[in-house]
Amino acid sequence: MNKSSIRKKLLRLRKKKYKKNQSPNPIKIYKFLKNKVSQSKIIGGYYPFNYELNILNILKVFENNDFTISLPKIMKNNEMNFFKWSKKEPLKINKLGIPEPISNKKVYPNILLIPLVAFDDQLNRLGYGGGYYDRYLSRVKNKNRLLKVGLGFSFQKVKNLPVEKYDKSLDCIITEKKIIE
Repeated sequence: MNKSSIRKKLLRLRKKKYKKNQSPNPIKIYKFLKNKVSQSKIIGGYYPFNYELNILNILKVFENNDFTISLPKIMKNNEMNFFKWSKKEPLKINKLGIPEPISNKKVYPNILLIPLVAFDDQLNRLGYGGGYYDRYLSRVKNKNRLLKVGLGFSFQKVKNLPVEKYDKSLDCIITEKKIIE
C-alpha cells in the first residue's frame, strides 16, 4: 500500500474511532519524558486538530513543572517553527484551520511531540503529507539534542510504512495504551 492510500484509510478510521477523552496518562508521560532530556526544558507540542490525540493535559503537566511550552506556526515560506505558548494565552487560526500561538518568541524544543496519522514498530511515522515536520527536523538537527516523540492512537499502527529518504524516524511513540521505544 502506498502512503496516500494508508493516509486515507487511517484518517477515516481515526475519525470513526475517535473518543474525546481517550488519551495517555499525562503524569505517566511527564515522568517518562522528563528524564530523557538534560538540556533546556522546552517542549514542542501541537494543538489537537482533525481527531488527533488530545495532548493539552500533557502540555499542562509540563507547564506546571516549569517547562516552556511551544506550538508550531506555519510561516509564509511553508516552513514550520515553534513559538512559546501558555494555556492562558489566546491562539489564532492559521491558513490550514489549525490554532497557533500569537507569540513571536521563537524557541527550539528539546522534546517534540508529533501527531501521527500512522506508525509502525520501526518508529516510522506517516503525517498528513505536507512534510512540515520532516523539513523542520532536517533544519534543526544540529541545534540541540531533540527527542522526537510520536503521539497517536494504538489503532493507527500498521505493519510497515513505506519510507523515503527525507522521512525522519522517531525516538519513541506514545499511544493511549503503551509506549514504544
